[in-house]
Amino acid sequence: MNSINSSKNWLLWSIRWFTILIPLCSQNLLAADPRNDATIVAASKYGFDVLVSRVEKAVADQKMGMVAQASASRAAASRGVKIPGNAVLMVFRNDYAVRMLQASVPAGIEAPLRLYVTENADGTASLSYRKPSDVFALYGNRDLDEMAVELDMIFGNIVRDATGG
Repeated sequence: MNSINSSKNWLLWSIRWFTILIPLCSQNLLAADPRNDATIVAASKYGFDVLVSRVEKAVADQKMGMVAQASASRAAASRGVKIPGNAVLMVFRNDYAVRMLQASVPAGIEAPLRLYVTENADGTASLSYRKPSDVFALYGNRDLDEMAVELDMIFGNIVRDATGG
């Protein structure tokens, strides 16, 4: 009888760990697979510096705010190191920030939304981003979803105008 109870305990323990570990492992496998990434990459005929300038203009034309920029290539150049151009442009607007936070304070970590300009080997540059609807979808909040659809249009326009697409 005692060996039956210990077998049942071992089985229950195994099932519990199995139900915890499998989702965690599969989630990590999916996250590591670039085909499951919602990132959109738009090619352009422009060089890196020109595309960055075009993104800045498109952001302003869409009445969005350039919150910040970060560029490892520019920082490296200031130290005399040459790497392909890259810049993260962080974009948002206060009225969207207020709506976002009214809908979900935890969603605040997603703002500002990012646009990523990268220099290609052929001297052109690409613009990458994640659609706001993909970014905010994980919160399962109707108000966020409605706001994200508006932002999808704005960010789509920014990318189209900047890349000439």
